[in-house]
Formats: sequence, C-alpha cells, structure tokens
Amino acid sequence: MNRSWKNFLIAEHATFKDEGDIVFPSISPDSDKHIYAIPDLAVLTVAGNDAAKFLQGQITCNIDDITETQSSLGGLCNPKGRVITTFLLVKKIDAFLLVLPKALLGSVRDRLQKYILRSDVQLTDSSDELCLIGLSYPSGQPGGLSLPEQLFSTSQQDAAFINLSPEQNRCLVISEPETAATLWTAWTGDHGFQPQNSEQWRYLDIIAGLPWLTPETSEEFIPQMLNLDKLGGISFNKGCYTGQEIVARTHYLGKTKREMFLAECASSSTAPEPNMAIIDKSTGMEQTVGAVLMAQARQNIYRMLIVLQVSDANTYNLALNNQDQDKITLLAL
Repeated sequence: MNRSWKNFLIAEHATFKDEGDIVFPSISPDSDKHIYAIPDLAVLTVAGNDAAKFLQGQITCNIDDITETQSSLGGLCNPKGRVITTFLLVKKIDAFLLVLPKALLGSVRDRLQKYILRSDVQLTDSSDELCLIGLSYPSGQPGGLSLPEQLFSTSQQDAAFINLSPEQNRCLVISEPETAATLWTAWTGDHGFQPQNSEQWRYLDIIAGLPWLTPETSEEFIPQMLNLDKLGGISFNKGCYTGQEIVARTHYLGKTKREMFLAECASSSTAPEPNMAIIDKSTGMEQTVGAVLMAQARQNIYRMLIVLQVSDANTYNLALNNQDQDKITLLAL
C-alpha cells in the first residue's frame, strides 16, 4: 500500500490490524452511506502494444468486449481449466488493470510472465501507485457521480469507477493516492459517507457472489463452478486461451457437477477457512460434497460462498467438517 495513502488513512483514524484489515471507529447505526479502504485486493497493470492480444490468449473473458466504459469479471486458468485467479479487468487508455486478490498477485505475475516471450507486454505491480476504495450507498448516485447502472459498467473521470452491484448500490474506485485522498475527504465531508471496516467490504462481496480466490482455493475449480459464466466472465465465442478446451467442453455438455452457492452458519469455533471441507449428513455417511470458498462474519453469523456438488434431489443436510460440525444453511444469491 502506498505510504502517503496509508498515512492519510491513519490521520482519518484508521487502524491497521496484523492480518491486513483496516478498522475504523464505530459508526452511527443509522448510517446508510459507507466508504471502505480495500487492502486485500491488488492491481496488476498489463501494458504494451501487444497487451490486448496477449490477454486474449490467457483469460476467460473477451478482451474485445472490454472498453473504458465497460469492465468485466474474468478468470485466468491453468492448462487443465482450473482457475488460478479471478479478477476484475478494467481498460485504461494505454493499458489494462487486473484487480485481483493481493495474496495471488505474485504467482499470477510470474505465471503470465512465462507466456510473454517476445511480445511487447509489460507486467507491473501497481499496488503502490493505485488505491482501491469501495462505496456503498442506498440509492441514486454516490457523491454526485454519474455512474451507469449496468453490472461492471465503468466511468473514468479523475479515477475509475466500476459498478459492482446494481442491486447493492456499490462501486469500486481505482485512483492515484493524491486523488484518492481528495475524494475520500469530499465523500466523508460533503456527502456524508462514513468509513467502515475493510472486512465488511468482503462481506458485501460475498453476498453479491463475487468469487475471490485465495492460495488455498487457487487451481481448485473450473470457471463455471465459480459462476463466472453467470456473471459474464466467460466468452464462448472468442479464440483459444489457456484452459479453454476444458471450459468449453463443460459448457457444451450443458451441466456442471459443482456450482457456487451463498450460505451461512453460526460457527461455534473459528472462522471457516478457505477450502475447508463441507459434508452432507443426509445419508448418514457424512460424505464430503463441497468446500468453502470464502467466509466473513457479521453479528456472529458467517456468510460464505461455497462450491457444492449439485444435487438432483436438491436435499442437503450440510455442515462444516470442523470439530463442531457447524450446520450450514443455503441462501439465495
């Protein structure tokens, strides 16, 4: 994280916890406009004359559909079609920005570097030059912005604003540090946004069904198991890319054995860890039928994204495979 941006947040009463979360003092329970500093996502810039062609051969979404006014979710797969990372792809004038989990940035950059060969492509970790801010608001436009209402629609003014969830009224802001500080001051001062803890932004990502991966879940699932097809993150009419054969075969067979679901549990022990096994107790055999993708607590209840074997009977008796076998309830995404 950029040093001046971090110092600015500290001056705004932010506390940086050891695990990387950013915590602010308690806010008014009546507040419905929140602003978040996001520390667990990073930005990888892909630039050069061959950047678009290079990415087209590596990612699941169609680079030709990405414009300065339309971003997209996507995935980077290994040759077996397993997703190494999910990302949000944003186009700038002369480059592409991949917003992805910070814990995976190094391995993703190294993986992509192997495929560049003689192409005119530069990969840059821009996490120190660009700041990520989240906004959530009740309705209308945030802070006087004119933001299109479609999913992943993008407005680029002094910063890039990406609509993450029309239903939730959320947007992600990508900005240089000086501009980020100016915007933060304006939103908290003039527009009534109150700073909120970064872990609550992850909670909103979960209930919106955004499937961010971790080192534990990287290369475990094909894109359809993460609902990337339903989120517009897979193109089935573009050219070949790494892992494309497996992804296309699954699509044209018409059925995925596993899908992503929203779920909750009241864990009596520790937080459900990424890739923790999920068991089905309905048969009395405690069969492993899925795994946790990500989890975040609010008021002692964990909301989770889980990848689960699809049941034709749609009957489950799900529990975490932990010491207490905490019961899992499926929710509608």
